Amino acid sequence: MKKTLLISFLFLSACTHLSGIEEDRIRQLEAQGITIDHPTGHYSKPASVGGAAALNLLPGIGNFYLGTGNGGQSVHWLYGFVNLLLWPISILWSVPEAAIDANTINKKEMIYYYIYDKQGQKDLKTAHVVLD
Repeated sequence: MKKTLLISFLFLSACTHLSGIEEDRIRQLEAQGITIDHPTGHYSKPASVGGAAALNLLPGIGNFYLGTGNGGQSVHWLYGFVNLLLWPISILWSVPEAAIDANTINKKEMIYYYIYDKQGQKDLKTAHVVLD
């Protein structure tokens, strides 16, 4: 059982992450005063950090939430099923993991919004922000 828990914990410890390019974009936006909590224009977060964490008190529900909707990443369906199978012990890692992943999904979607979405590009232009 301990071996299964250790393998599961390692498997789930870094579900969603930013690539090096995405990290650079986030730093560029933050240098211009644009953050997840203080965006410019019409950007809104697709995932609730607190909501995802709270939902993972139930077996895998927070991961299912992160796997759907705007910014949803289908790999979270797998994590949700694993957390469901290992519930209630999965609460130990799934609650913080869901909060971290929701924040990362929000960052990914913010980057997408400002780089690829026409409204996001207009918002950056209006705020006089230039990304390299």
